[in-house]
Amino acid sequence: QVQPVESGGGLVQAGGSLRLSCAASGSISSINAMGWYRQAPGKQRELVARIISGGSPNYADSVKGRFTISRDNAKNMVYLQMNSLKPEDTGVYYCNAVISYRNYWGKGALVTVSS
Repeated sequence: QVQPVESGGGLVQAGGSLRLSCAASGSISSINAMGWYRQAPGKQRELVARIISGGSPNYADSVKGRFTISRDNAKNMVYLQMNSLKPEDTGVYYCNAVISYRNYWGKGALVTVSS
């Protein structure tokens, strides 16, 4: 069973930075993509950033220029560097791994940005 596990959430003031990490463990054969989604209170889960294996990262318009996604393929890890954080970035951030074309989700990491 594959289980992504997030770390690095927390409370930060507007304008600050946080770095999220996600490690995918378990029986991993082929990772097709890894990425980050978030869910704000009362809203649907949305894509933040994603890297498809062999492709370029793609970002939600709302985070372009502020967030950077990166992967460490050897360690089956994905990171999200978040700079210039805004209160509207507040939410639960979920790591997603697509492995052998199946979706796996982490339990989420809470990010709170105070104004």
